Amino acid sequence: MIVVAGGTGNVGREVVRQLVEVGEAVTALTRDPAKARVPVGATAVAADLTEPSTLGPALTGASAVFLLSGYSPDIFAEAEKAGVRRVVLLSGGSAETGDRGNAVARYMIETEDALRASGLAWTMVRPRMFMTNAFQWTAQIKAGVVRAPWSDVPSAVIDPADIAAVAVKALVSAEHEGREYPVTGPEALRPGDRVRILGQALGRDLRYEAQPDDEARAEMLHQMPAEYVDAFFGFYSDGILDEATVYPTVTEVTARPPRTFADWAVANAGRFQ
Repeated sequence: MIVVAGGTGNVGREVVRQLVEVGEAVTALTRDPAKARVPVGATAVAADLTEPSTLGPALTGASAVFLLSGYSPDIFAEAEKAGVRRVVLLSGGSAETGDRGNAVARYMIETEDALRASGLAWTMVRPRMFMTNAFQWTAQIKAGVVRAPWSDVPSAVIDPADIAAVAVKALVSAEHEGREYPVTGPEALRPGDRVRILGQALGRDLRYEAQPDDEARAEMLHQMPAEYVDAFFGFYSDGILDEATVYPTVTEVTARPPRTFADWAVANAGRFQ
């Protein structure tokens, strides 16, 4: 049995779906199992990752666990106690910066360090920007103009399904233990490139406008703590995070190429209507 934390999230739901497809028994951890939509063959179980001591029943009998960064390292102790052998951690490219002064990088680095210090076999999966971040633009796309910051910063955006495909390979095989996997899409795209591609998928003439840093910062401060806003400005305005480099990880691990943003946009066009 394999346990998937965040089983209804962007990546977690794909991990659950793909594990079921290859015949694995799957438990999806979620806050509200009654409302969770999981594939036939998977079981939704209530769990609170902020309270590791409550996880024992869900982890008992599991051979491997897919976990998210940013939670107490006590989760790893609970996993060991339950007999789990292997953990695949959803981390991020910022862990590679080593910058513990950056709030986002810090929680990823500290989670990775805690996992390495445990007695569990591990694989770190470090994706770059998700293609699904484009859903943040839905209202603007309906209006025809997208204003977004960091116009000159390219990112090799990745489909969460491709992140999940790498994670699934690591969950079911010891071959990937002790590996740190940077996971990217097949091309680095600036925000304007993604808006143009979305317009083509939607059959609409969309316009991209570069959003000034001060305006973007004020907007973001309404959505997240200041230390996280500072972290993202460190990544993209100060350039401490490289998301432009394209890595062959998806192809090497899964034996198929990652999805392009154009293909993802076509497949998800209905969600922008």
